[in-house]
Amino acid sequence: MISHSRRHCVVELQALPARIGQVRRIVSAQLRHWQLDPLIDRAALGVTELLSNVHRHAQPDKVCTVEIELRLGRLTVSVSDSDPRLPVVRAADELETCGRGLALVAAVSEAWGARHLPDGPGKVVWFSLRAAPAPAAPTGTVRIGVNKPVREPARAVLTAVDVQAVPVAVPVPVPVGTGPG
Repeated sequence: MISHSRRHCVVELQALPARIGQVRRIVSAQLRHWQLDPLIDRAALGVTELLSNVHRHAQPDKVCTVEIELRLGRLTVSVSDSDPRLPVVRAADELETCGRGLALVAAVSEAWGARHLPDGPGKVVWFSLRAAPAPAAPTGTVRIGVNKPVREPARAVLTAVDVQAVPVAVPVPVPVGTGPG
C-alpha cells in the first residue's frame, strides 16, 4: 500500500528483492516530485541498504514500512519492521561481498540511527539528508538586454602600413584532379 501527503510518503511491503527495486523507484519518483533531485542517488542507495537488511535479517517475517518525510529542510527516510533486534555496524573485510550496508548508509547520510518501536515489538532504522531543492527552471522567457551585449566586442585596432613595403603575392591557378598521362 502506498500513501502520501504533500511532504510525507509511506509504503508498506514485503522486503523481497523485486519489491526493493520497486520501492527504490517510488522513492526516486517522490523526490523528483518534491524537486529534490540532488538527493535521489543517496536516498535510493540508503533505502536499498535498509530494505536489504530487512530481507536478510528480519524475523519472523519480512513485512516492513518505508517512510520518507520532508520537514524543516531535512529529508528523513526510515524503515520499520517487526524484528526487535537493533542493527550493528560491523567492520567488513576487504574481500567480503556483504556487511557494509550500514557503513554505506552512514557514509552517504548526515545522520542515521535505530530505535525500538514505542508501541510494540520491532524497530525503526532511519537516515537523514539535508534537503536543498533543485534549482527551478525559469518559467518565463529569458531575455538578454538589447542595449547591452553579452560579451563586449573586440576593439578595432588601426595600423598604418606603407603599401610600397608590402610584397604582393599573385595567385597562380593550378588544375585540380588532373594526373600524368
